[in-house]
Amino acid sequence: MTQAKNSHDNHDQHAENPKTHPTSNAVKDPHDWTTGEEPMTGAQASYLKTLSEEAHEEFDPNLNKAEASLKIDELQEETGRGK
Repeated sequence: MTQAKNSHDNHDQHAENPKTHPTSNAVKDPHDWTTGEEPMTGAQASYLKTLSEEAHEEFDPNLNKAEASLKIDELQEETGRGK
């Protein structure tokens, strides 16, 4: 009986934890990110460089995480790689 209760408690914890919902962070506006002012990640830089080349635009290595995310969205739309 204790095991069933623990299993139920874990389920309740997951239901309240936004990190367990894969889309919860995906829909958050980059302007609202607490880490948005940090330098873009290596993965962002790599993908953004590829998209920039495909769109014949200059790659800006000085974008922060939030700016890079917005630019990636823009260039995905422009290059047809959109979601």
